[in-house]
Amino acid sequence: MRKLSVFESISLDGYFSDGTPDASWAHRESDPELDAFVASNASSSGALVFGRKTYEVMVSFWPTPAAAQLFPDVARGINAAPKYVFSKTLVSSPWANTRVINSDPVAAIRELKAETGPTLVVLGSGSIVAQLVQAKLVDEIQLMVVPVVLGRGHTMFDGVTTKPRLVLAKHRAFSSGSVSLLYDVLA
Repeated sequence: MRKLSVFESISLDGYFSDGTPDASWAHRESDPELDAFVASNASSSGALVFGRKTYEVMVSFWPTPAAAQLFPDVARGINAAPKYVFSKTLVSSPWANTRVINSDPVAAIRELKAETGPTLVVLGSGSIVAQLVQAKLVDEIQLMVVPVVLGRGHTMFDGVTTKPRLVLAKHRAFSSGSVSLLYDVLA
Protein backbone atom coordinates (compact mmCIF):
# COMPACT_ATOMS: atom_id res chain seq x y z
CA MET A 1 0.00 0.00 0.00
CA ARG A 2 1.29 3.44 -0.95
CA LYS A 3 1.74 6.19 1.58
CA LEU A 4 0.00 9.56 1.22
CA SER A 5 1.98 12.58 2.35
CA VAL A 6 1.02 16.25 2.38
CA PHE A 7 3.51 19.11 1.99
CA GLU A 8 2.32 22.64 2.62
CA SER A 9 3.95 25.99 3.32
CA ILE A 10 1.94 27.88 5.90
CA SER A 11 2.19 31.30 7.48
CA LEU A 12 2.79 31.73 11.19
CA ASP A 13 -0.94 32.35 11.59
CA GLY A 14 -1.77 29.06 9.86
CA TYR A 15 -2.75 30.02 6.31
CA PHE A 16 -1.53 28.25 3.16
CA SER A 17 -3.02 30.99 0.98
CA ASP A 18 -3.95 34.62 1.46
CA GLY A 19 -6.77 34.16 -1.06
CA THR A 20 -4.69 35.25 -4.08
CA PRO A 21 -2.63 33.12 -6.51
CA ASP A 22 0.55 34.88 -5.29
CA ALA A 23 2.58 32.63 -3.00
CA SER A 24 5.74 34.75 -2.95
CA TRP A 25 5.28 35.17 0.82
CA ALA A 26 6.40 31.53 1.16
CA HIS A 27 9.80 32.32 -0.42
CA ARG A 28 10.81 35.53 1.33
CA GLU A 29 14.52 35.18 2.03
CA SER A 30 17.42 33.43 0.38
CA ASP A 31 18.49 30.51 2.56
CA PRO A 32 20.96 28.05 0.98
CA GLU A 33 20.26 25.40 3.64
CA LEU A 34 16.51 25.63 3.03
CA ASP A 35 17.07 25.60 -0.75
CA ALA A 36 19.10 22.38 -0.42
CA PHE A 37 16.37 20.86 1.78
CA VAL A 38 13.69 21.71 -0.81
CA ALA A 39 15.82 20.37 -3.66
CA SER A 40 16.36 17.12 -1.76
CA ASN A 41 12.61 16.79 -1.13
CA ALA A 42 11.84 17.46 -4.80
CA SER A 43 14.27 14.86 -6.08
CA SER A 44 12.82 12.12 -3.87
CA SER A 45 9.22 13.20 -3.47
CA GLY A 46 7.38 10.41 -5.30
CA ALA A 47 4.20 10.97 -7.28
CA LEU A 48 2.78 14.49 -7.01
CA VAL A 49 -0.89 15.26 -6.43
CA PHE A 50 -2.47 18.64 -7.19
CA GLY A 51 -5.83 20.31 -7.33
CA ARG A 52 -6.50 22.36 -10.45
CA LYS A 53 -5.54 25.74 -8.94
CA THR A 54 -2.20 24.51 -7.60
CA TYR A 55 -1.58 22.62 -10.85
CA GLU A 56 -2.09 25.79 -12.89
CA VAL A 57 0.49 27.65 -10.80
CA MET A 58 2.95 24.74 -10.99
CA VAL A 59 2.60 24.07 -14.74
CA SER A 60 3.05 27.76 -15.51
CA PHE A 61 6.55 27.68 -13.98
CA TRP A 62 8.24 24.29 -13.45
CA PRO A 63 8.42 23.05 -17.06
CA THR A 64 9.90 26.38 -18.23
CA PRO A 65 13.53 27.23 -19.04
CA ALA A 66 13.44 29.84 -16.24
CA ALA A 67 12.69 27.14 -13.65
CA ALA A 68 15.46 24.93 -15.02
CA GLN A 69 17.91 27.81 -14.78
CA LEU A 70 16.86 29.11 -11.34
CA PHE A 71 16.17 25.79 -9.58
CA PRO A 72 17.68 23.01 -11.72
CA ASP A 73 17.43 20.19 -9.15
CA VAL A 74 13.88 21.02 -8.09
CA ALA A 75 12.71 21.49 -11.70
CA ARG A 76 14.27 18.19 -12.77
CA GLY A 77 12.59 16.33 -9.88
CA ILE A 78 9.16 17.88 -10.32
CA ASN A 79 9.15 17.54 -14.11
CA ALA A 80 10.22 13.87 -13.99
CA ALA A 81 7.78 12.85 -11.25
CA PRO A 82 4.45 11.21 -12.03
CA LYS A 83 1.71 13.79 -11.46
CA TYR A 84 -2.02 13.50 -10.74
CA VAL A 85 -4.29 16.52 -11.15
CA PHE A 86 -7.83 16.62 -9.79
CA SER A 87 -10.09 18.84 -11.85
CA LYS A 88 -13.70 19.08 -12.91
CA THR A 89 -12.76 21.17 -15.96
CA LEU A 90 -9.39 19.98 -17.33
CA VAL A 91 -9.37 16.99 -19.66
CA SER A 92 -5.66 16.71 -20.44
CA SER A 93 -2.31 18.24 -19.58
CA PRO A 94 0.68 19.25 -21.70
CA TRP A 95 3.01 18.61 -18.73
CA ALA A 96 4.96 15.34 -19.03
CA ASN A 97 3.92 12.43 -16.81
CA THR A 98 0.62 14.07 -15.84
CA ARG A 99 -2.72 12.31 -15.51
CA VAL A 100 -5.89 14.40 -15.10
CA ILE A 101 -8.51 12.81 -12.86
CA ASN A 102 -12.06 14.11 -13.11
CA SER A 103 -13.54 11.91 -10.39
CA ASP A 104 -13.90 12.28 -6.63
CA PRO A 105 -10.45 12.83 -5.03
CA VAL A 106 -11.23 10.65 -2.00
CA ALA A 107 -12.26 7.63 -4.10
CA ALA A 108 -9.40 8.11 -6.57
CA ILE A 109 -6.75 8.46 -3.84
CA ARG A 110 -8.14 5.42 -2.07
CA GLU A 111 -7.60 3.46 -5.31
CA LEU A 112 -4.13 4.93 -5.92
CA LYS A 113 -3.06 4.11 -2.36
CA ALA A 114 -4.08 0.48 -2.89
CA GLU A 115 -1.71 0.21 -5.87
CA THR A 116 2.03 -0.29 -5.69
CA GLY A 117 4.14 2.70 -6.54
CA PRO A 118 5.90 5.70 -5.09
CA THR A 119 4.57 7.74 -2.19
CA LEU A 120 1.78 10.11 -3.18
CA VAL A 121 2.64 13.70 -2.20
CA VAL A 122 -0.02 16.41 -2.19
CA LEU A 123 1.52 19.83 -2.79
CA GLY A 124 -0.65 22.80 -1.91
CA SER A 125 -4.22 22.01 -2.90
CA GLY A 126 -5.84 22.87 0.41
CA SER A 127 -9.39 21.81 -0.41
CA ILE A 128 -8.17 18.38 -1.51
CA VAL A 129 -6.04 18.07 1.63
CA ALA A 130 -9.08 18.79 3.80
CA GLN A 131 -11.11 16.09 1.99
CA LEU A 132 -8.31 13.53 2.33
CA VAL A 133 -7.72 14.31 6.02
CA GLN A 134 -11.46 14.06 6.65
CA ALA A 135 -11.48 10.65 4.92
CA LYS A 136 -8.50 9.51 7.05
CA LEU A 137 -6.31 8.81 4.01
CA VAL A 138 -3.32 11.00 4.95
CA ASP A 139 -0.31 9.23 6.49
CA GLU A 140 1.93 12.22 7.15
CA ILE A 141 1.82 16.00 7.02
CA GLN A 142 4.90 18.13 6.46
CA LEU A 143 4.47 21.81 7.17
CA MET A 144 6.98 24.49 6.29
CA VAL A 145 6.11 27.30 8.71
CA VAL A 146 7.19 30.60 7.16
CA PRO A 147 7.75 33.51 9.57
CA VAL A 148 5.16 35.80 8.07
CA VAL A 149 1.67 36.79 9.22
CA LEU A 150 -0.90 36.91 6.42
CA GLY A 151 -3.80 38.05 8.58
CA ARG A 152 -6.36 36.32 6.39
CA GLY A 153 -6.69 33.46 3.98
CA HIS A 154 -7.40 29.75 3.86
CA THR A 155 -6.25 26.94 6.10
CA MET A 156 -5.70 23.48 4.70
CA PHE A 157 -8.07 22.06 7.27
CA ASP A 158 -11.18 24.13 6.41
CA GLY A 159 -14.18 21.84 6.88
CA VAL A 160 -12.34 19.02 8.69
CA THR A 161 -14.50 17.76 11.54
CA THR A 162 -12.46 14.69 12.44
CA LYS A 163 -9.71 15.18 14.96
CA PRO A 164 -6.69 13.36 13.54
CA ARG A 165 -3.97 12.45 16.02
CA LEU A 166 -0.61 13.79 14.93
CA VAL A 167 2.80 12.84 16.30
CA LEU A 168 5.83 15.02 15.60
CA ALA A 169 8.34 12.79 13.77
CA LYS A 170 10.96 15.38 12.70
CA HIS A 171 11.58 19.09 12.88
CA ARG A 172 14.22 21.40 11.51
CA ALA A 173 14.77 25.14 11.79
CA PHE A 174 16.45 27.18 9.05
CA SER A 175 18.41 30.45 9.24
CA SER A 176 15.62 32.28 7.37
CA GLY A 177 13.32 31.54 10.33
CA SER A 178 11.30 28.91 8.47
CA VAL A 179 10.69 25.67 10.36
CA SER A 180 9.93 22.26 8.85
CA LEU A 181 7.57 20.09 10.92
CA LEU A 182 6.87 16.50 9.91
CA TYR A 183 3.91 14.80 11.60
CA ASP A 184 2.84 11.17 11.36
CA VAL A 185 -0.95 10.86 11.25
CA LEU A 186 -2.14 8.07 13.53
CA ALA A 187 -5.15 5.98 12.59
